[in-house]
Amino acid sequence: EIERIAVEVATRNEEERGWVVESVEDENRGFDLISRRPHPEDPKTFIEVRFIEVKGRAGVGVVALSENEYRTAERLKNDYWLYAVFNCGGTPELHTVQNPVRLGWQAVMAVEHYRLGPDAVKGGG
Repeated sequence: EIERIAVEVATRNEEERGWVVESVEDENRGFDLISRRPHPEDPKTFIEVRFIEVKGRAGVGVVALSENEYRTAERLKNDYWLYAVFNCGGTPELHTVQNPVRLGWQAVMAVEHYRLGPDAVKGGG
């Protein structure tokens, strides 16, 4: 529900700016939306594009990117945007960040395995 609200807020923001929005949320591309600004003289062509990752929070909280999202942001640089929508549980607030990789993210390590040495196994009887 929170993520749906956030995507709606981000999409509405882009459409109000006159941009054309395409959802790619289900394609695992490292972003949720592609937003294109139509050429004023030829609306079938586009003169600018944003690759947007949307993050929604019920209140105000930490935002995390998956490894795929982070690597995509590194690759796309200024074409990659983070749209963080805080307070989705009440009055949503949209905060947009171009090239979010420059902000100094902290890596979060996930546990892949647990290991046990041979002495512990032998003495664990």
